[in-house]
Amino acid sequence: MRHLLIVYHSQSGSTWRLARAALCGARQEQEVETRLLRAGDADSDDLRWADGVLFGSPENFGYLSGGLTDFLARTFYAVQGWSRNPPYAAFISAGNDGRGAVRQLERIVGGYPMQKVAEPVIVRGEVDAEGLARCEELGLTLAAGLAMGIF
Repeated sequence: MRHLLIVYHSQSGSTWRLARAALCGARQEQEVETRLLRAGDADSDDLRWADGVLFGSPENFGYLSGGLTDFLARTFYAVQGWSRNPPYAAFISAGNDGRGAVRQLERIVGGYPMQKVAEPVIVRGEVDAEGLARCEELGLTLAAGLAMGIF
């Protein structure tokens, strides 16, 4: 059984809705166990458990949220020496264009290291049915790739 961790931060509830959609997609893949955790509740043990990671964050002031940044800071040194290079993808709830949050995430996770396996889903403005569907597809894509051994 492969493991997928969806770790997210949300204050307004928008990113939480996107995370739930990603979870719904990931759970369509029976061969993958998925955990959905708020960034403040997740730790390095959760990260070590995961064969793949899906990050979710709101865009705050053009950057990654403080909550997700905190998770990454708390887990970085704990997984140093990691011999794995797990796949990751991301979804961003953006009031602006979301590119600053994506850029910051890519710089941080490059130090773990992790491999980006899908383009980020950026949902600009209010979360709508299209944004939810894109996150559901992203969750399914990452889970299916893990199950098939593609990642």
